[in-house]
Amino acid sequence: MTSTQLTEQDIKTLLAKLPSLKKEIQKVIVGQDEILDELLVAFLAGGHCLLEGVPGLAKTLIVKTMSQALHLSFRRIQFTPDLMPTDIVGTEILEEDHVTGKRFFKFNKGPLFANIILADEINRTPPKTQSALLEAMQEFEVTYGGQTYPLDKPFFILATQNPIEQAGTYPLPEAQLDRFLLLIKIGYPTEAEEYEVLNRTTGTAKATINAIINAEEIQQAQALVRQVTINEDLIRYVSSLIRATRPDTTTLTYVKEWVRWGAGPRAGQALILTAKARALLKGRYSVLMEDIHAMAIPVLRHRILTNFKAEAEGITSDKVTEELIQLIQRPLV
Repeated sequence: MTSTQLTEQDIKTLLAKLPSLKKEIQKVIVGQDEILDELLVAFLAGGHCLLEGVPGLAKTLIVKTMSQALHLSFRRIQFTPDLMPTDIVGTEILEEDHVTGKRFFKFNKGPLFANIILADEINRTPPKTQSALLEAMQEFEVTYGGQTYPLDKPFFILATQNPIEQAGTYPLPEAQLDRFLLLIKIGYPTEAEEYEVLNRTTGTAKATINAIINAEEIQQAQALVRQVTINEDLIRYVSSLIRATRPDTTTLTYVKEWVRWGAGPRAGQALILTAKARALLKGRYSVLMEDIHAMAIPVLRHRILTNFKAEAEGITSDKVTEELIQLIQRPLV
């Protein structure tokens, strides 16, 4: 059943499951409220995430728990310098038909053929393997030996990067970073959250995660995101916000001083789509200004490149986005 065939009651039942989904994940994950919202928004919007944080902040556990609550298949790929494209995509193996004795090649699917993929430390693998992953992200299919194989749906990649250890890594080029819908930064827990983590994880109690929503319902929710309405004035505001990030065309002195390269049209598409997904996650059928502002930083974080002067002064892309939100005139909606 497609989203257009759903009755009003079906839609209400589906939307009621979204808050329950977050609560189920929070049985295991302490705090990280904003991180979970951003992950669920990206998933509803049908995009992929790049998650950045130091080791030991439960990045893997968040994704694994999310896959259990979503009743989806989950695979973790640890990226290493010797990982080859065939290690993640799959390869052909020679088999023999025991009846006829004929030999033939059969495609053996790699770990990319799952619903949720944790691509751990993506910047530790060479560009050739990174490209294979990014092609799958963009096309939702892989090609091997001239044959195309569609990937499972829904398909969600969460790639992680360690911001501390950069020796021997292969940083993703800016053009490839742009293919990630959101760049989510995960920080240390608060004192109360850290106490709760220690209390929960060093005893015998173990939370049971129930599957809240299935693959078909997820695809229906993803289709519903596109039907969320957004005022034309808000679309113009998003356009103004994105165009203001570009040093060549902006009228803002702040951007000309600190930014080397601004965001492209894909950033505007991502901002509107994630704002729609956030509205749906909050139980609304229309986008508000708060949705746009909430998603602006994770959408623009990896799409605004600051210059050397900004890096020397500690001016980050997040700071630039915050200034833009204050400087760009808002519509009266």
